[in-house]
Amino acid sequence: MSDQIEKKFYTIGEVAEMIGEATSLIRFWEKEFTALKPHKTEKGTRKYSAKDIELIKYIHYLVKQKGYTLDGAKEALRKDQHALGRAEVIAKLNDVKDFLMELKRNI
Repeated sequence: MSDQIEKKFYTIGEVAEMIGEATSLIRFWEKEFTALKPHKTEKGTRKYSAKDIELIKYIHYLVKQKGYTLDGAKEALRKDQHALGRAEVIAKLNDVKDFLMELKRNI
């Protein structure tokens, strides 16, 4: 069991930091990708669940790493029923890659 307690919801700033992008990009994706619908408080503050974050990471992977257009990413999401599960795997693989690159630099 992990010592770290996972939060139920994250702010847009926290999510932006996780993917290394501006909050404005996440807001833009929210308009473009209908599946991305974070909870909003009465004041309009966005609250992202773990599932929302997985989707954002997958969109980020498709658009920023694979070079998909927005329409291409939308089509990939429509076709791929396992997209959210893949997003988690991709995020973990990227973490491993970053760790190995850091290890290599320190050799």
